[in-house]
Amino acid sequence: MSISPTPASVIGPGIPEAMADDRAERISDLTYEASFTIPAVRTEPVRGRLAATFTLAHADSDLAFDFAQPAEKLLAARVNGVATTDVVARDGHVVVPADLLQAGAENSVAFDFIAGDEALNRQDELLYTLFVPARASLTLPVFDQPNLKGRWVMSLNVPNDWAAVANGAETGRITSADRTQIIFAKTEPLPTYLVVAFAAGKFQIETAERAGRTLRLFHRETDAAKVQRNLPAIFDLHASALSWLEDYTTIPYPFGKFDFVLIPSFQFGGMEHAGAVFYNASSLFLDESATQNQRLGRASLIAHETAHMWFGDLVTMRWFNDVWMKEVFANFMAAKIVNPSFPDVNHPLRFLFSHYPAAYEVDRTAGANPIRQPLANLNEAGSLYGAIIYQKAPIVMRQLELFMGEEAFRDGLREYLTTYAMGNATWPDLISILDRRTPADLVAWSRAWVEERGRPRVHVNVTTPMPGTTSVQVRSEDPMSRGLVWPQMLSLIIGAGDRATSVDVSLEQSGTAAVSHTSSIMSDGARWVLPTGGGLGYGDFVLPADMLARLAEDLPVIADPLTRGAALVTLWESMLEGRVPAPVLRDALARAVATERDELNLSRQLGYLQTIFWRFTPAAERPAVAATLEPLFRTGLAQATDVSRKSVWFSAAKNTALTPASVAWLTQVWRKEIVIAGLPFSENDEADLAMELALRGVDVLDEQEARLKNPDRKARFVFVRPAVSADLTTREAVFERFRDVANRRREAWVLEAMNYLHHPLRASEVQHLVVPALELVLEIRNTGDIFFPKRWADATLGGHQSPETASAVRAFIDGLPRDFPQRLRWVLEASADPLFRAAR
Repeated sequence: MSISPTPASVIGPGIPEAMADDRAERISDLTYEASFTIPAVRTEPVRGRLAATFTLAHADSDLAFDFAQPAEKLLAARVNGVATTDVVARDGHVVVPADLLQAGAENSVAFDFIAGDEALNRQDELLYTLFVPARASLTLPVFDQPNLKGRWVMSLNVPNDWAAVANGAETGRITSADRTQIIFAKTEPLPTYLVVAFAAGKFQIETAERAGRTLRLFHRETDAAKVQRNLPAIFDLHASALSWLEDYTTIPYPFGKFDFVLIPSFQFGGMEHAGAVFYNASSLFLDESATQNQRLGRASLIAHETAHMWFGDLVTMRWFNDVWMKEVFANFMAAKIVNPSFPDVNHPLRFLFSHYPAAYEVDRTAGANPIRQPLANLNEAGSLYGAIIYQKAPIVMRQLELFMGEEAFRDGLREYLTTYAMGNATWPDLISILDRRTPADLVAWSRAWVEERGRPRVHVNVTTPMPGTTSVQVRSEDPMSRGLVWPQMLSLIIGAGDRATSVDVSLEQSGTAAVSHTSSIMSDGARWVLPTGGGLGYGDFVLPADMLARLAEDLPVIADPLTRGAALVTLWESMLEGRVPAPVLRDALARAVATERDELNLSRQLGYLQTIFWRFTPAAERPAVAATLEPLFRTGLAQATDVSRKSVWFSAAKNTALTPASVAWLTQVWRKEIVIAGLPFSENDEADLAMELALRGVDVLDEQEARLKNPDRKARFVFVRPAVSADLTTREAVFERFRDVANRRREAWVLEAMNYLHHPLRASEVQHLVVPALELVLEIRNTGDIFFPKRWADATLGGHQSPETASAVRAFIDGLPRDFPQRLRWVLEASADPLFRAAR
């Protein structure tokens, strides 16, 4: 193919918005036919052929297909049936000259090519695609943008002993001596990040019927008992999610067949490919020791990915600046869908813990970013993903539903889905529909909550004008001095010990509210006022210091589980802001876990205790603190009455063990010399425990490797184990290997190794590796999947607390060049924030 330059145009590196808009305006009736030949040996190239047919409005300028590969990987081209060498490879595109195209008519462009491996996730006996947000062009020549939907006909040529799955239903097979060509049905119109989805390899296939629909599950799990134990719940949860969404939207499931593929160490929890959802296998195939949180997490993940069939697949954002729209509704709907399947769970408490802490982890930092951001080029789209769109946005949407009312909100969403079905839409498109159904000023509301970064700071002042009467003044301010007001509904909890009463307050455009409340149950006066009652209020809530102290004292005896959870999050945020000393909160948590009966609260309290132990307790003080916590955790484990709670307590005991007695006890557990009654151990549990023991100087790694039977789990263990070596040179070599992108392909494995490499017990030995790891973040953004940069930075920094490391990281961030991508700078600021707070 020619590599000579062409005249300047909208065509440029990456996928510029101007180029994408030009193509969306010119191209219609787009259909692709694609075929791939996948070798059994992963080092051999995957070869492909693609033919695109479309109507072209005009041929006034050249037309670019996106193909970010060297020119030599493009083997042949045909335009409107004629072979040509005039197509041009430049800037990650294959440019078709305008004079080869026909205006106002159907055009056909076909390519033979060698597929790029970067997004094919090739392993021994397994290959799967993952093309979000714009990575299809790393593999094949396409129009790689969300607002140019096409229908696809896919065929895969694979070894005879492999199975394969794609978006469309299988329609035929052609079998030869050792190969099989599998042909799939034409899809509905979909963008490339959703529809060029296929997996091939040595899979087992499970099938079930639910409500007249056939569901298929592809997997590689070798533990037959584990598979059979989990299958009914997996199929049931998918079926109930589909039924709920069809009822809520009044639109039948739009994509025909429904398969799901469970992939070991998949980069995400799941990916919503229409008709072929991909999941991380460990998220759905749970061990017998699974906690309530893990079971809820599985249900939420399934509901989330199923909701995407309507929110994201049926209606797709026009451009990735609105990627948050598909994610917010997937998470928001998932919270609703899961409720009926878990009637004994406190779902408002679950919503609180699932969204607020993670959103605050970004929104409290200098790395806070808006929910909706401008995006000039899709090569930066991956940096839009994170806690702000996944966790903050559902909180914002719940506030909008509260303002509008559930029925008006639901009817607006139904209109939105019907209006833009099989097409694209923007946030303003949705706002215009919702705005007609409420007197509220949604444009002003959107500016604060959606268009701008950060959270409000809410001051709470309390007086007692007379016995039994509490006066509360609430004032919201913009910490960044932009004059923003965040309208929101609050529930003030006025309490003392186990007594409490609530008062609803609405913060409107003035940003202030005042209420005076008299209660007979607190004639002796309120000890505290909690402005986050009901798990509603969002922001940095500033309470008087003496009130925070009393709230911490009362935490174990607050009667309502949701109020306890809201108090817990408020105290945690206050500790991070320096208003509550870490030892004070640690002591309050130690008292609370001893009596906590709600497992969601217990899990969160134990999680915070572990974070305080490792992050906010000086290393020299940890042994003394461990001596007080270890008996507490062992007692909780002994007293727990079910597997889920036992698992929560054991995890805390395992993760914080420091004293010789506790390490010896864990070693006996691993060796099966001690059996914890009622707590089963899986291969995963044993492998995790072996790693923790290695960090503490007990090397059972060779024995553990020999124990592992599942080949995927063994491969992961072998990859990760050098990161826990007692030898520093070996650990340094782990990081040096990760400088090469080829050694970072298995991202989940890499992140596990990085977490162990920078474990608090080893942090002082690897301080010199911190800044070099952060220097790779830009390259990782350019070569990895969407969550990899943030997770890499988190893994690098998560075990550190020293002022020296904090100073080095601060200097690194401050010294970044002015043209360093702003969104990536925000990622680094957010990841570094806990370190900065711990070191101050």
